[in-house]
Amino acid sequence: MASTPGPFSFPMAHVVLFVFLASAIFHLQQRLARLQPPGEVQTPAPQPTRERPTAQQLQGMWTINAVGRLGNQMGQYATLYALAKLNGRPAYIPAQMHSTLAPIFRITLPVLPSATARSVQWRNYHLNDWMEEQYRHIPGRYVRLTGYPCSWTFYHHLRQEILREFSLHEHVRQEAQQFLRGLRVNGSRPSTFVGVHVRRGDYVRVMPQVWKGVLADRGYLEQAMQRFRERFRSPVFVVTSNGMAWCRQNIDASRGDVVFAGNGIEGSPAKDFALLTQCNHTIMTIGTFGIWAAYLAGGETTYLANYTLPDSPFLRVFKPEAAFLPEWTGIAADLSPLLKH
Repeated sequence: MASTPGPFSFPMAHVVLFVFLASAIFHLQQRLARLQPPGEVQTPAPQPTRERPTAQQLQGMWTINAVGRLGNQMGQYATLYALAKLNGRPAYIPAQMHSTLAPIFRITLPVLPSATARSVQWRNYHLNDWMEEQYRHIPGRYVRLTGYPCSWTFYHHLRQEILREFSLHEHVRQEAQQFLRGLRVNGSRPSTFVGVHVRRGDYVRVMPQVWKGVLADRGYLEQAMQRFRERFRSPVFVVTSNGMAWCRQNIDASRGDVVFAGNGIEGSPAKDFALLTQCNHTIMTIGTFGIWAAYLAGGETTYLANYTLPDSPFLRVFKPEAAFLPEWTGIAADLSPLLKH
């Protein structure tokens, strides 16, 4: 007796198997079509990454304008050094400042490349010539300090660090020392060297005509030198100036204790400045060159005081008490030439 076929007969099984195989082959061909041709290596597309900001990017960069000659730029350097440290920012100096200071001093602040300086959107921040409370909290990560700061009130709390920054290169120091060792006072080698800096140059016109002030005269210099003669045995006075001809005509050298040593070349001030810093004490007149020479030399310092009229516009941008250290000795200037006009 023949059996009755079940619901899933042999021919139906073949049909189902055929459909399954056809579907599998179709989907496989679709996938192969999306593959790259043989020989090419498929490289995953790079995914954008967010790099961690560097410590420099997080802290920003601070710099300062480089204007004026040696004394001005020393003040700008020291102020940047101190304020950047106070505000927790890294400091970089302009290439121009490096060119002025690096041939003379062992400065350590890194140089800001000119291309970087041009590409940064700086926040200019003007400084007065004395420290103020708001300078302790200067906002901004990319700050360019501006102005002519040259006051011990910015950096005197870091005096030892500033002295290291402005230590002379050995060949510069040795040249100055060799000159001083060769000096004699009336045949004897002096034990006390007093550096004398007399500022002339453009100030001969600027002080009386613009600032209602005077320069040091022969009376001031004689009084200052006599003070050291009374305090020290057989000192020698090492005179530098950007007006050496005036000095030779107005400083009494008849005692044999005055040496006109400076070359007065403003564009190459290393020799004069080094001589002053290697002396024991300082007589200065006015100007940042003399202020810095006295600051680095240490010892006793005598400076020209009260050299402008009380209504001078100079006093709006300059505070004598912030420029001259309290322990320095001031001798009042003779203002009578101004009062005659």
